[in-house]
Amino acid sequence: MIEDKNQEKTGLDQLGEFGLIKHLTKNFTLQHSSTLKGIGDDAAVLDFKDKKAVISTDLLIEGVHFDLSYMPLKHLGYKSVMVNLSDIYAMNATATQITVSIAVSNRFPLEALEEFYSGVALACEIYKVDLVGGDTTSSTKGMLVSVTAIGEAKEGEIAYRSGAKPNDLLVVSGDLGGAYCGLQVLEREKEVFKVNPNNQPDLSPYTYIVERQLKPEARRDIKGLLEMLEVLPTSMIDISDGLSSEILHLCDKSEVGCNLFEDKIPLDPTVISACEEFKMDSTLVALSGGEDYELLFTIDQKDFPKIKGNPHLTVVGHMTDKSEGVHLISRSNTKIPITAQGWNSFS
Repeated sequence: MIEDKNQEKTGLDQLGEFGLIKHLTKNFTLQHSSTLKGIGDDAAVLDFKDKKAVISTDLLIEGVHFDLSYMPLKHLGYKSVMVNLSDIYAMNATATQITVSIAVSNRFPLEALEEFYSGVALACEIYKVDLVGGDTTSSTKGMLVSVTAIGEAKEGEIAYRSGAKPNDLLVVSGDLGGAYCGLQVLEREKEVFKVNPNNQPDLSPYTYIVERQLKPEARRDIKGLLEMLEVLPTSMIDISDGLSSEILHLCDKSEVGCNLFEDKIPLDPTVISACEEFKMDSTLVALSGGEDYELLFTIDQKDFPKIKGNPHLTVVGHMTDKSEGVHLISRSNTKIPITAQGWNSFS
């Protein structure tokens, strides 16, 4: 990203906390009747009447969850919202409001935060959610972002992790492994840049996987798709830490086992070619890569004809009795126990 070194930057101390919040949020408009009061008071006021509220929150830390040497601030603002909306959609709910809190060191001028909030605003506009609050403060350790997402759902439509039954089919939206492959490309180009700062990387062959890492899209569409198909998922989770970890969460909460079929895991051709280039196993990348933000859910077997052939959904396995354990059925028909090898920020 080319930056004008001579452009005047505005120090955050010139605005103060309340002036900063007012400046950054002045262009956000409210879209939901459930938002009675947004930003500007001690708390937001929401009214969901006869629906249930669902709430989720995530913390993103510079150097742990994102690297600003290749993550544009506008993309970071967008992605920060996506990772939270994905949790709401994983409850088979509709996201309606968010709060955004940030802590930044004095190396960030006002213009940098404007970039970040432009990404937040774009996410709010596309996904039809209201920004209703948040906080700003200083940091001695770079940038920290905390987003809380709020949504609504009818009680009978909420999909918990605990509802899967033996013989239910395991279904995934979209394709897997792209975000991790995109990260490998960006990390490689970062190392090349360190050696030769004048080198401009050609990322055009990797557009899809780099976008999956820098600008993921939460699957808001799946709830509507399942409603149209008249399918109610029995359990659901989003794929943030890798397919293996999420399957184990479903199995643990639902007290079932699972057979996942390796040859059914959906992979984009660019993921397969990137795995060959980086000498990575594509199945392992799908199982453990994380950050795909697709939805993983179970359905009753009788609903299979309704989803069969749908380009957005892939049946990748089925749930079994708990005593049978959790296994990957390899292409050579070998049963391999699935272990949690997904992304772990504490390791």
